[in-house]
Amino acid sequence: MRLSTYFLPTLKEDPAEAQVVSHRLMLRAGMIRQHAAGIYNWLPLGLRVLRRVEWIVREEQNAAGAQEILMPTVQSADLWRESGRYEDYGKEMLRLTDRHGRAMLYSPTHEESVTNIFRQNIKSYRDLPRMFYQIHWKFRDEVRPRFGVMRGREFLMKDNYSFDLDYAGARRAYNRMFVAYLRTFSRMGLRAVPMRADAGPMGGDMSHEFIILAATGESSVFFHRALLEKNPPLNIDYTSNLQQIVNEWMSLYAATDEKHDPQATVVTALGNDLIAARGIEVGHIFYFGRKYSDPMRAMVVGPDGDLVPVEMGSYGIGISRLVAAIIEASHDEAGIIWPAAVAPFRVGLINLKGGDTAIDAGCDALYEMLCRARVEVLYDDRHERVGTKFADMDLIGLPWQVIVGPKSLARGVIELKNRATGAREELSPEALMERLRAKD
Repeated sequence: MRLSTYFLPTLKEDPAEAQVVSHRLMLRAGMIRQHAAGIYNWLPLGLRVLRRVEWIVREEQNAAGAQEILMPTVQSADLWRESGRYEDYGKEMLRLTDRHGRAMLYSPTHEESVTNIFRQNIKSYRDLPRMFYQIHWKFRDEVRPRFGVMRGREFLMKDNYSFDLDYAGARRAYNRMFVAYLRTFSRMGLRAVPMRADAGPMGGDMSHEFIILAATGESSVFFHRALLEKNPPLNIDYTSNLQQIVNEWMSLYAATDEKHDPQATVVTALGNDLIAARGIEVGHIFYFGRKYSDPMRAMVVGPDGDLVPVEMGSYGIGISRLVAAIIEASHDEAGIIWPAAVAPFRVGLINLKGGDTAIDAGCDALYEMLCRARVEVLYDDRHERVGTKFADMDLIGLPWQVIVGPKSLARGVIELKNRATGAREELSPEALMERLRAKD
């Protein structure tokens, strides 16, 4: 992609309305623009990151045995009355009436809808277990939307729902998602710590938040130092018993501020191994048993011929929120530093002397080579000052910058800069291509 034709409305100054790093940098980098309070347009650069995050989430959900569906954003209020949540949910729910006078709502979540799908189509225990997920936009009418897409009213979310015959099956589903979440965030270059959490309005008695560590995080978190060294399994058989993996993670202390008890014996025993940090919630998993299947009569015929309410769980990842969280965890004074797996482009190609015939030709040839090698590249071919080009490339945070200037080109080499470390080296075109084809 040539930057001269790419829609990238960067800003030199910090917007006055941006209170947190991610909001400021997403606006400055031309990723988003506000449409209304807590509602954002995603511009080309931002959308590329959003789709990369979405794809990683989708791959890991599929690998864990979940099947993708898509449910309506507008739901019937009758389903929510069945579950008992229509009046309880509060003013965050956007309620509306259609032309026939029927009460509807813009979905803040989809437990009722997916339970209805299940009860209409699955009747026997032989068709269990089931796990359905979607990646879809939701709306919660926050009283004070703030921090950009971190706490917006409209947001993109992956929500997954499991259906099992009994608690043992529901626990297996819960464990699959626990491990899938560890793998999902790790693939994005993030360290996410699972922490016991309250189920809140979702209900249930087993719940974990997944917290990305970030100095600018919104929450205080406390955890065992050893969690900084733990990595999710590279290869996993989701049909196996994953309880041991879950137990290994949960045997180490981790708690949000709401759950943390500094006087608890387990805490005082940690001593210097207790880490206090800041974090951002990007995922939440719940087991809520029969909270929805009982009132909505989501039942199957069990092995003995009796009707049995199914056991359910819910597993969410805030995808649009995750984009902001990654920025909060990975930035410097110059701008964003994208992990390679979610970067909008792998390489930024900078022409230091636009209009010079030799430099233009060299950059054009290199751009064509990168495109043929399927290395995603954003080529800054604008007639701008060199300082502006460098500033914009640092701001948008692509993992690699390829810098072509008269002196290096005369010597037959090209400069390569690592955005995360700032390290620079000179390489031949062949060595450069080999480096950029390799995985980070």
